[in-house]
Amino acid sequence: MDTPAPHPDPAFPRFHPRPAQGWINDPNGLSYVDGRYHVFFQHNPDSARHHSICWGHLSSPDLVRWDEEPVALRPRPGGPDALGCWSGVVTVDGGVPTAVYSGVDTDGGHSRVVLARADSSLRNWAQDGHVAAEVPPDPQVTAVRDPFLFTFGGRRFALQGAGLASGHAAVLLYSVDDLRSWRYEGIWFSTEDPLAARHLPAAIWECPQLVRVPDSSGAETWVLMASLWQPGDLHTHPHGVGYLLGSLAAGPAGLPVFTPASGGKADLGREFYGPQILALPDRALLWGWSCELDDSGDRPGRSQAETDRAGWAGILTFPRQLSVHGGVLAVEPAPELSAYRGDMLHRGAAGTLALPAFAEVRVAGGEGTLRLVLVSSVGAAAGQRRTVFADEVAGGDELRIFVDASMVEVYRHGSVPTTLRAYPGPGEEWQLELPHGAAADVWELRHPDGSDPSL
Repeated sequence: MDTPAPHPDPAFPRFHPRPAQGWINDPNGLSYVDGRYHVFFQHNPDSARHHSICWGHLSSPDLVRWDEEPVALRPRPGGPDALGCWSGVVTVDGGVPTAVYSGVDTDGGHSRVVLARADSSLRNWAQDGHVAAEVPPDPQVTAVRDPFLFTFGGRRFALQGAGLASGHAAVLLYSVDDLRSWRYEGIWFSTEDPLAARHLPAAIWECPQLVRVPDSSGAETWVLMASLWQPGDLHTHPHGVGYLLGSLAAGPAGLPVFTPASGGKADLGREFYGPQILALPDRALLWGWSCELDDSGDRPGRSQAETDRAGWAGILTFPRQLSVHGGVLAVEPAPELSAYRGDMLHRGAAGTLALPAFAEVRVAGGEGTLRLVLVSSVGAAAGQRRTVFADEVAGGDELRIFVDASMVEVYRHGSVPTTLRAYPGPGEEWQLELPHGAAADVWELRHPDGSDPSL
């Protein structure tokens, strides 16, 4: 995937790696093994529809050059994952890379925790259908999914997202001394907590995770992050993703107790969901899923028929680096992404700037409203404008904006980003409208080998 072949769809991203065809959603199984990053993801290689979900697989030595690997996991007739290999993680168990994921084998059924083993390359997987955790025998639990593993006090634990009969969203806790046989410890944390109810309102918490995040204060800070599912959600999730920052302490029987201190949204955009965090010794990296934007009056998107014709749906975000400063979650693009910078088109520019279809912009200073718009230059529509992003900037604000065909990511230094989708039509071009006093540097994005993404 170092030099992607031209894609016939002008909305297809050139720098956010994904297969040329098929559906993708949640990132799964994030791993760093033998100097290589591995990103698995929910994938239907056969159509742009959300069914027959497998685990796709990408790998990279540097977060910039990506290779598409063989599909890792597939639903197996008669197995506990016959109706899909859903979200989960990859761990190393007894020296063996092991996928830990939600398997479903009945329509409308609860998911069970299923294991699959790989060789050291993470390219060859054996699915023997081993179930490590059944649906918990707890009448309060009405939905359960998406296992996540973490270590605390020298022991391994797991979370699963859940919905409760009371209407609260929750995470369930398991002791995992033996990966092949989990012990259910009960409902661990839920929206009965006032901070959780404020920052993570949902009927079900999906893709929960609990990870230590570097804190500039030196404190041992944990982030509990969850995707916020509500009844009626299908493939768009307007409530997005919430997080809580807090501490862990040992409670009864050595089980961890989470005490939240603050919270917020992990992303301010409408097309961001199902992220997963890769916790490394010196950094925490996050990837999320950006769905296709439904066609609507306020911001035109794509109909299902148009998506079917395009043959693909869904994009993974760029890798994002997490940290905590002053008790606030800060999300920045991974520093490695600077390798995509090609020719500098503007330096310290002001006013209204034309942008290429693949661009990075750094904006500093200014007071007022910044807008990223699509402007038509053809026919009767000439001069018509569609605002994709608008926000107020002031004083020392610094923003980085990435445009990759239909994918837009806006990062505000020291805060959380905004992920958006937009589909430039024929004759539409990107423009950035800067407020008074703001200055922008603009680069055209290029692959490390110098290939032109517009070809």
